Amino acid sequence: MSAGKIAAQCSHATLACYRSSSSFNPVLLRQWERTGETKVVLRCNNETELLHLRKKAHALNLCAHLIHDAGRTQISMGSRTVLGIGPGPIRLINQVTGKLRLL
Repeated sequence: MSAGKIAAQCSHATLACYRSSSSFNPVLLRQWERTGETKVVLRCNNETELLHLRKKAHALNLCAHLIHDAGRTQISMGSRTVLGIGPGPIRLINQVTGKLRLL
């Protein structure tokens, strides 16, 4: 994916997590908003790893949204592109993402 496509997919993930958190855990969401709305973009190796990360996040009761591309530009329709995780406690998020590298 191009840098612009990655940015768009990450934006979709951020919005999905935000919407979910607004009803699932509004107190946590307000805390995240008050503390700078931290977002970190990391890379994983493949779709299998992406699915494993989502499973691990859900096991820790973290908000985790997998983004599927609409297929209008560079990526085939339905392709899994990005996983948004959080907001949530840093110690829990690090249990899922701590070994990943920055994009």
